[in-house]
Amino acid sequence: MKDPGEFRVSVTKDYLVFSSAHFITFAGHRCEGLHGHNYRARVTVEGALRQDTWFVFDFVELKQIMRGLCDALDHLVLLPLENPRIRVTEESALVRVSVDDVEKYVFPRSECALLPIPNTTVEMLAKLLAERLQAELVASGATGVTAVEMEIEENFGQTATYRVRIG
Repeated sequence: MKDPGEFRVSVTKDYLVFSSAHFITFAGHRCEGLHGHNYRARVTVEGALRQDTWFVFDFVELKQIMRGLCDALDHLVLLPLENPRIRVTEESALVRVSVDDVEKYVFPRSECALLPIPNTTVEMLAKLLAERLQAELVASGATGVTAVEMEIEENFGQTATYRVRIG
C-alpha cells in the first residue's frame, strides 16, 4: 500500500497581529516592567488531503479563525492567571495585579486579557494560541488535521514556535 503522506499549509497575514502589553517574571525575584510588543502570528496545519476538496483545511476559514484569535488579544494587557508569584484580582470594573504580594498595577477590566498560562512569554502565547486553534478546528469538524504549529513573533528575529498533535 502506498503511503498517502501528509501536507503542511501555512498562513501569515498582515492582519494576523496583536499589539499587547505584558510583563514577565524571572527566576528569583526579578520582574520586568510593563511594556508592549506588536506580535505576529504564523500558523501551519498538517494533515491528509480531504478527498472531497483536495486541501487540508480551507485557507479562508483558517484565516478567519486566526484573525479572531489575534483580535481577542489585541490592544489589551496580557495577564497570566497561573503564576504563583502573580495574583490577579477582579474588583468590579478593575483588575488589581500583585507580584510577590506587592500591588504593582491597577487596570480597567475591559483592557485586560486574563490568560490561563503561567507567564506571558512568547512561548506561552504560542502554546495558548495553538491550543485555542486546535479547539476551533476540532469544533469545526476538521477531521484530517493531525497537527498545529503556531509561531509567534514578538520582535524581528525573536519568535517562539509550539506544535501540538491532534487526535
